[in-house]
Amino acid sequence: MPVNILIGTQWGDEGKGKLIDVLTENTDIVVRFQGGNNAGHTVEIGDKKYVLHLVPSGIFRPGTLCVIGNGLVVDPISLMEEMLDLKARGLDISVIQLSTKAHLIFEYHKLADALNEAASASGRKIGTTKRGIGPAYSDKAARIGIRAIQMQNLAEFEKTFREQAVKYNCIFKGHGAPEMDVDAAWQKVKAAAEFLNPYITDTVLTVNRAARAGKNILCEGAQGALLDIDHGTYPFVTSSNTTSGGACTGAGIAPKYITSVWGVMKAYTTRVGEGPFPTELKDAAGENLRKVGNEYGATTGRPRRCGWFDAVASRYSCMINGVDKLAITKLDVLDGLDELKICTAYEVDGQITEDMPSDTRALNEVKPVYESMPGWKCSTADVRSYYDLPANARKYLERIAGLVSAEIAIISVGPKREQTFMA
Repeated sequence: MPVNILIGTQWGDEGKGKLIDVLTENTDIVVRFQGGNNAGHTVEIGDKKYVLHLVPSGIFRPGTLCVIGNGLVVDPISLMEEMLDLKARGLDISVIQLSTKAHLIFEYHKLADALNEAASASGRKIGTTKRGIGPAYSDKAARIGIRAIQMQNLAEFEKTFREQAVKYNCIFKGHGAPEMDVDAAWQKVKAAAEFLNPYITDTVLTVNRAARAGKNILCEGAQGALLDIDHGTYPFVTSSNTTSGGACTGAGIAPKYITSVWGVMKAYTTRVGEGPFPTELKDAAGENLRKVGNEYGATTGRPRRCGWFDAVASRYSCMINGVDKLAITKLDVLDGLDELKICTAYEVDGQITEDMPSDTRALNEVKPVYESMPGWKCSTADVRSYYDLPANARKYLERIAGLVSAEIAIISVGPKREQTFMA
């Protein structure tokens, strides 16, 4: 099975990092294929907790090659700091490769991100992390971006960096915003470039050679499919293709190598930032899910919006990703509930539909159509087998799997590695 893809099927924060860690037990290479350090993957191993932002989650499996693919935008300073932290904690960072084609994020991108968000009308704020992701992808599309390969020639790299920094400072000045200290910024970038140079390589060759050799490859997405720049709830999305199709372009691998697509979804639904969320609970029930599920962003610490499982949105996501295997996380968060609700359809202008509207404004107005199921009222945290789950928990899982037309393969009942088992 040369290449598997693992993506989040909701609005992110589904627990992809943990599932990737579990799946990498028999994987040779893990490839991160999109996004930047606006995403965080949390993995708990024993009594240790790790939060990754750019380094693939395969770093916890000795000997697994970890590729930061061409589809990412990479803050070199943040990547250096993350790698040094992992090294200090005893992990082998020599297995990391950074694509020559990955575009870079600099301080001016982050300043531009904050400026853009502040200038947005209240109803158009995206709720970005202000990590410079969008402006870096904009530079890439405008063909003025700076790629990792340019860090291998410091003289040329400095010249290009300073030219771009001056242009951005002119923009900041024109808006009355603080300008960047170009000299100070360059010194930090230079240090990061010197550190990262040994890790920069043509990862497209790495991945394709491994695929031809029959190696097991896992492509790791960040964020969630409903944040995809094309297929998500635009404009309240991220700046890259978070769906399985993005793995081919973001890793540089042909579709013919793809064996299966794993979709990770919570047993309920969450969202960080702005944008439509039909099943959001703005009451005590939502606060309970947030508290029990510890629903706070791994990268920003922002509280996540919480709601019931949305089968309409998840079914759409499974369709566009070709999901054939489901990994259901955080089932244990629902342990104490008397009743569970599942959104099976939307009411739009008095009409019932099982399809997700492509018009974000319409999605803001839909009314969720719910069906109720009884809870199981007992802890699942120590369960390690599907058939040891309470009967009502199995019925709930089987119902949501049927609604999204995919097969459950993995279940997680807690944050630790050992709290995950095959269905």
